[in-house]
Amino acid sequence: MNSNPMYMEYVDDADEQDAPAHRRGWRILGWVSIGLSVLMVATSLTFYGAYRSAIGNIKRDDLSSIGPRPKKLNSAMNILLLGSDTREGGNAKYGRQMRNDPPRSDTMILLHLSPGGGQAMGISFPRDLMTAMPSCKKSDGTRSPAQSRAQINSAYTIGGAACVIATIEKMSDIKIDHFMEVNFQGFKSITSAVGGVPVCLPNDVADKKSGLFMKRGRHNISGENALAYVRARHGLGDGSDTDRIKRQQKFMGALANKAMSGGVLKDPGKMMKLISAGTKSLRTDKGLSVPAMLKIAEGMQGMTSGKLRFVTVPSGPDPADPNRVALRSPDAERFFTTIRNDRTVPAETKAGAAPTIPPSQVRVRVFNASGVAGQAARIQEDLQQQGFQQVEIGGNLRSSATSRVLYGEGADKHALTLNRLISGAPQPAPNTTSRAEAGVVDLVVGRSWPGLKSSRAGIPKVTGEVRADDDPCKGA
Repeated sequence: MNSNPMYMEYVDDADEQDAPAHRRGWRILGWVSIGLSVLMVATSLTFYGAYRSAIGNIKRDDLSSIGPRPKKLNSAMNILLLGSDTREGGNAKYGRQMRNDPPRSDTMILLHLSPGGGQAMGISFPRDLMTAMPSCKKSDGTRSPAQSRAQINSAYTIGGAACVIATIEKMSDIKIDHFMEVNFQGFKSITSAVGGVPVCLPNDVADKKSGLFMKRGRHNISGENALAYVRARHGLGDGSDTDRIKRQQKFMGALANKAMSGGVLKDPGKMMKLISAGTKSLRTDKGLSVPAMLKIAEGMQGMTSGKLRFVTVPSGPDPADPNRVALRSPDAERFFTTIRNDRTVPAETKAGAAPTIPPSQVRVRVFNASGVAGQAARIQEDLQQQGFQQVEIGGNLRSSATSRVLYGEGADKHALTLNRLISGAPQPAPNTTSRAEAGVVDLVVGRSWPGLKSSRAGIPKVTGEVRADDDPCKGA
């Protein structure tokens, strides 16, 4: 097993593995369908009047069974993309569904659309990631027991998309707004609808297992060739999962880049083919209504493919089982915090304005008056991620609706540094309570806590990330 900690993911492929033959290969194809489904549906909504029949093909699920949800901290949109390996209908040609063997979702990508539509990130969760799993409602109406340690891809088998959402929300504390799920029947049609996807082979490939037979160099592939390319493992790269995942990310980026190009979006014929190919196999939540889709479309208008990135959640070998994966701490926690608090960058200090105190020199105490257990600890972590090094948990206070920033003697300018990162916060006030301490800023977190803005320009670059507009021959 490759030990690269950033891109540690396990996917079945077109070679001899210990997984049953009827499942090999198809788990990975969510890469080339689900991300595009979001782009396709969102961008197509400007043509909704002409394509309402295609939108009507979408199946919808009820997510009301999900238990307590994380609080929404910003105006970002988080959409969970799932790939199902069902063999129902036209998917039967790719292998039999064994009796009592339910569909699985081994492709789980959280598509994060930043506030204002400035950037988007597809975050992959490895299917062998071990994590805590909450109780989920099963198809027979009963509930599964909560588990302190389970493989994440079993969530879909237990309770469908709702269970996957509940599991990832518990892991990341990120509110997921919607989900989109596709099977693989439309894969070849999608790659053809965009006019093929550019790829680059570093060498000649003749792989009988995947059916890929191509010469080295640049190619524009679709249909069966595209299917063979995403399945292939032998003859490309070093044969590792890490190498293949990077190749799949490049393919997905190139596919999205092609779909977002003016040649597709401005051609009604191509758009109709693209929409029809995706919506026939698309399932979403009931909350993803046409107005909600229009909101996504509006948020993505003007976004270039260079602002669409693909990463894998920071992870590495599971200490308890080297054949499984675990989140890499503290990198994963910091990454989730960045996503959770992705906000519009605060305006820069105008010339001539009084100098500000850097966060590292501000001592903060966090008091929890929200009534939400653990809120102070989460905010402590968020503040530390923003550069506040001296952050203490002050304890719990009587529940209060409002949040306040109070400062002790000599800490008025320190309080301004903190206050600038709180959306809609009232001006800091002197601390007149018995808790006041000179030089210390007290943050009282009320029930209406708006969350912290980001002090950085969006989500920082992640090691090994792939951009949708990358040259397909880059690093080949």
